Amino acid sequence: MDEDLPRPKGDAAGLLSKESLDPYSQDELAERIAVLEVEIARIKAHRDKVSAHRSAADALFKPRTH
Repeated sequence: MDEDLPRPKGDAAGLLSKESLDPYSQDELAERIAVLEVEIARIKAHRDKVSAHRSAADALFKPRTH
């Protein structure tokens, strides 16, 4: 993903990055980190699945060279 492009309005990561963390306790911050780490793992797994699917499609439809 091109980081120079603006995120769509309402993007969850964009909203989270603007939120003040001052009101959160140490425990709440630790819990928030754990939740975000799970979400990161889910996104990475989806990215890898999409990449593998794309690679398989590219291999299937790639013109043969003799």
